[in-house]
Amino acid sequence: MIFSQPVFFVFLAVLLLLYSLCRSQSERAATLLAGSLLFYASWKPAYLILLVLSVSANYLFYSALSRTRSRRTLVVALTLNLALLGVIKYLGMLLDTAIAAAGLAGADMSGIDTRWTHWALPLGISFYTFHMLSVMIDVYRGEWTTRISFRAWWLYVSFFPHMVAGPILRASELVEQLERLQPLQARDLKLGALIFMGGLIKKVLFADNLAGVADDLLAHPERLDSATAWLGVTAFSLQIYFDFSGYSEMAIGLARVFGITLPRNFLYPYVSRNPQEFWQRWHITLSRWLRDYLYVSLGGNRAGHARTLVNLMITMVLGGLWHGAAWTFVIWGALHGSWLVLHRLLRPWLPAPGAALPAALYAALSWAVSMIIVWVTWVFFRAPDLDAALTLCSRLFGLSAATGPAPAVRSFVWSLTALSMVLVLLEPRLVGFAARSTERWSRTPALLRGSVYAACVLALVVFGGSTQRFIYFDF
Repeated sequence: MIFSQPVFFVFLAVLLLLYSLCRSQSERAATLLAGSLLFYASWKPAYLILLVLSVSANYLFYSALSRTRSRRTLVVALTLNLALLGVIKYLGMLLDTAIAAAGLAGADMSGIDTRWTHWALPLGISFYTFHMLSVMIDVYRGEWTTRISFRAWWLYVSFFPHMVAGPILRASELVEQLERLQPLQARDLKLGALIFMGGLIKKVLFADNLAGVADDLLAHPERLDSATAWLGVTAFSLQIYFDFSGYSEMAIGLARVFGITLPRNFLYPYVSRNPQEFWQRWHITLSRWLRDYLYVSLGGNRAGHARTLVNLMITMVLGGLWHGAAWTFVIWGALHGSWLVLHRLLRPWLPAPGAALPAALYAALSWAVSMIIVWVTWVFFRAPDLDAALTLCSRLFGLSAATGPAPAVRSFVWSLTALSMVLVLLEPRLVGFAARSTERWSRTPALLRGSVYAACVLALVVFGGSTQRFIYFDF
């Protein structure tokens, strides 16, 4: 089930009905857990086998760590989890790379078939593995001391709004809420529905329509001229933002319906003016996880300036690799790491806003340079292989000639992309206006509110793109 599919709304309605009939905390937790497992099994029941084994085994490790805080236990838990994740996600990539390297060295590798390693990735495995690892590391560090029951552990990992694609949570952000589930509240239902609707609009009206534009233009990058190449990359850059931030908002809204508060995962990243700001605004919970559990574990900024830059680069490269088993993701992470390192090196030498240039012009130039860099890095995230990425980059900057006529682009495509970009830039103001108007809106006549909601649903049905799988479901 996808949050934007009609079958999901049937599932949600039944789950809410059953939840409302519960009379105790334990009944509410059991109902929510059963619904979450059913939601996960709807993708592929076989995924439940791996989930059961992983969650149960890790609860044993968590329990042992809670008693002893043993470094050996933590190392074993980390090794087994990361090894399993490595085999499932990266075995095919490693074998293909080894075979390619052996071929370059002159060995005959033509008889080796690695297609058997390219299996479907179990849904959400990276996300739920990170959730469990964060608890165990927090316990070992002494940052989490509250005992988690087996039921709460299961619900923490499998809670359906966030399980498949985040936000990535720490135990302190969710477990205590799961241990004191309350009956449904009208205020939570209203607020959750509004947040969910905002994410649904992002997904269906914008991400799904932009997906077709990006797919059509980027299918054959060698045919693009510079203008259409930038259009295709812009369409994808906007698509992935609307898709993933839309999912995150739908997850936050769904959780709020049940009285659970999840942290924001996006904070207007496309208004950023430097790389540090971008990663404080984009996929915030992953950035925080990498900082707290990888960057800090490597030494953070405690071992001198040079080592800080190395740790930053390693963190971003591994963050890129986390997204998928392809060298294009490694390059994507390395490019962002290089950008962050360069920014740190140049920061002391950059003029203050208003010193060399007027503050407004300085801000505009900083934003433009930042977005160009982000757009170019998305090329490697989106491209199926390195050749396609390099071809598209060469077309962006006119470094090679197109192999055929550029595809004809309808005016609708230009208008959709431009409108999407304008909305991204105006989003902070629009959200602020909506927040200030919430109370006034609640006093609006019910007939008018109902008409507006009906118009929104009609717009989603008439103008929404064909339902697309969420991009981050693949990671």
